[in-house]
Amino acid sequence: MKIVVLDGYTLNPGDLSWDKLELLGRCEIYERTPASQIIERAKDAEIVLTNKTVLDGRIINSLDKLRYIGVLATGYNVVDVAAACKRGIAVTNVPAYGTASVAQMTFAIILELANRVGHHSETVRSGRWCKSQDFCYWDHQLVELEGLTIGIVGFGRIGQAVAKIAQGFGMKVLASGKSMKTSPFTAVTMTELDTLLRGSDIVSLHCPLTDDNKGFMNTQRLSAMKPSAFLINTSRGLLVDEKALADALNSGIISGAGLDVLSAEPPKPDNPLLSAKNCFITPHISWATRAARERLMKIATDNVRSFIEGKPKNIVKG
Repeated sequence: MKIVVLDGYTLNPGDLSWDKLELLGRCEIYERTPASQIIERAKDAEIVLTNKTVLDGRIINSLDKLRYIGVLATGYNVVDVAAACKRGIAVTNVPAYGTASVAQMTFAIILELANRVGHHSETVRSGRWCKSQDFCYWDHQLVELEGLTIGIVGFGRIGQAVAKIAQGFGMKVLASGKSMKTSPFTAVTMTELDTLLRGSDIVSLHCPLTDDNKGFMNTQRLSAMKPSAFLINTSRGLLVDEKALADALNSGIISGAGLDVLSAEPPKPDNPLLSAKNCFITPHISWATRAARERLMKIATDNVRSFIEGKPKNIVKG
């Protein structure tokens, strides 16, 4: 059984081990694979694992021996699932490995917007506190979270984890989700999106990307938010109309944004959010704690083992 990992570096830059996967077959593990080399590297493989390397219909139909595609992530839009299913190729993903880490990152971003720890630390290191006439100083209005309202858009595993943390800070929680009309938690109010946007001091996105919600955070919805509000996105970049958000930040329609995802990754240098006011951007790292990556590695390996044993799990439906 030949197993090819097309782009293993992001999951395992060297601090994890592929040993358990290598016990399952003859492995070739590549840190990255350019599109021009996918077919050559995977042509003899029965099992191919990919994180962000795109396997479209043309590539899938060119790999005669391919029986299984394992996505090293939860989202599987990099694979033409319909083309794979047509050939009887199993496609799996890795659900629910990063819930705690993404929720933690969501609040790391919120706290940065609220307290500006990074900025003030840099001013101290540059010597400003040493030269200060006063015992303290601050450059931005500091925000206390207790008593504020967070609106969570998408109330699945991650959204619910964010709600628990928010309640620990003494925040009020609104939530909206297509598949959930009542909350499984006390003191969380399920509501319509428009009501959530108007009533929240912080709006945090935790919904999957679909054809229906692409760019749904547009000029109209951003304008419905409070001028003092923050928008947080640790979900999918394409949920947000990036030009509309940049305009909203630059014109003061909302107060700030914290984003771990963008519409194109890496972003193009002319992305308007890179120069927008009060916009904090991190390079899609909310999933990347070592603990989360260890879980991802384990589940991905278990997916392969289960397939080989004839008991496939975490199958993506085409």
